[in-house]
Amino acid sequence: MAEVFYVGVDVGTASVRAALVTKEGHLKTAAQEPVSIWEPHSDHYVQSSSEIWDKCCAVVREVTRGVNKKQVRGIGFDATCSLVVLDQSFQPIAVNRDGNNRRNVVMWMDHRAAEQAARITSTGHSVLSRVGGVMSPEMQPPKLLWLKENLKESCWNKASHFFDLPDFLSWKATGSLTRSLCTLVCKWTYCPPKGWDASFWTSIGLEDLTENNFSKIGNVTCSPGSPLGDGLTLEAAADLGLDPGTAVGASLIDAHAGGLGVIGADVKGFQLPCEGQPITTRMAMICGTSSCHMAISEQPLFVPGVWGPCLSAMVPDVWLNEGGQSVTGRLIDHMVKGHAAYAQLQEKALQSAGDDFYSYLNSHLHRMSSSCSAVDLLGSSLHVWPDFHGNRSPLADPALKGMVVGLSLSQTLDDLALLYLATIQALALGTRHILEAMKEAGHDIKTIFLCGGLSKNSLFVQTHANATGLPVVLPEQTEAVLVGAAVLGACASHDHGTIQEAMAKMAKVGKVVEPDHSLQRFYQRKYQVFRSLVAHQREYQALMNT
Repeated sequence: MAEVFYVGVDVGTASVRAALVTKEGHLKTAAQEPVSIWEPHSDHYVQSSSEIWDKCCAVVREVTRGVNKKQVRGIGFDATCSLVVLDQSFQPIAVNRDGNNRRNVVMWMDHRAAEQAARITSTGHSVLSRVGGVMSPEMQPPKLLWLKENLKESCWNKASHFFDLPDFLSWKATGSLTRSLCTLVCKWTYCPPKGWDASFWTSIGLEDLTENNFSKIGNVTCSPGSPLGDGLTLEAAADLGLDPGTAVGASLIDAHAGGLGVIGADVKGFQLPCEGQPITTRMAMICGTSSCHMAISEQPLFVPGVWGPCLSAMVPDVWLNEGGQSVTGRLIDHMVKGHAAYAQLQEKALQSAGDDFYSYLNSHLHRMSSSCSAVDLLGSSLHVWPDFHGNRSPLADPALKGMVVGLSLSQTLDDLALLYLATIQALALGTRHILEAMKEAGHDIKTIFLCGGLSKNSLFVQTHANATGLPVVLPEQTEAVLVGAAVLGACASHDHGTIQEAMAKMAKVGKVVEPDHSLQRFYQRKYQVFRSLVAHQREYQALMNT
């Protein structure tokens, strides 16, 4: 019997990737293409849905080159939760005053709608209870409100279709306007089984979206992985280099695809505290430009400052809470590349057997610590509050800023390494803060399942284990997000009966990183400093506002 494959397509912040994945979850081939990001104004980040689709087609054709297309049984898409705007003829509309219609995507990290988000929060509407009580500018309602208030003639009045980027991709592939519950529940305030709450949209000044049974934002939904339409259309199949009718699964937000790619793995024999326990004792953590912390529960749990509970948003028929950090990989890059010793770091890394500079920094920190001391202890007198782009959770405060305490006049490579370490420690303590909020609300998380670009950074992974006191599981396939996207195609093809079955067969444990319990007291003190930093920042803000 011929081997069967599924294609997973992942549209991240700055690139599009695809992989050809086996029924057992192994990556056969992968490909990647960059995508453009434009920043026309401060806090405005836009992209092109046409360019994104073209890049999706290019990477899919690359990974399936030489493969009998009849062996490709299904395809799944995931993407960032960015907003795509199209007119009545499904043509792109500009989302900025520059009038360039190709630039029709308001990116997830675009914070232009911070003031609109604050106004929506001030309504106190009941739907806000499912987004931690606070509307984030990274969600779609404030972005839609900004477009109406600022681009009414050029954009709002011409728009007929508002898509979350993952739903745009599945529509482009199949012609189906059915939206994934993942996107609508997590980012748009949709709440099954009731659906849309018209009173919410009316209360925030977007009552026009309720017209024609919410046709502009979607009125037919399904669970992630459900087969859409009749599979690939003739046009999409030609674009992608696949057979018409190839099954297409309802899409996921990129972080949620990472969750599918790791959280359901069989842990027998790894002596983990979650072995023999329900899947609700696991948290999936997807770390790249930003980070998402995914916890699931059998019953809805309301966590202040954390998004959710969302039913069937990642795993069908269970509830999802989603915490997160607005910048992680991007913050590390910012701190390292902005340091005076960055050029020296690049030179040293090049001389050291071609190491990337993060591997070199990790080695440099080990050389700085004495043989009998943990690297972590080097961070005793340098402290960072990591919310340089606001706090997504659990404080849900987009106005918070970054802080660094303990700087000296020195600008050596050692100082750069210490700032890098302190930044990673701050991000790990931010994860601890989110875990603490989830635990207080009723979650019982015993193990972290981590994937994404930062999972390849050994210092980042070990620091998260040490700071939280929990074991961290890394997937066998480093590209777990692509495996998660392929799971959608596997379910749509009916080769696997359910998402849960597909996860168990296709997600696998690669490595377990245990915490160093001798550092428990150090991180307890470091966490106290961490919590004090934000209290001080708010105190200073209050003083200056009096």
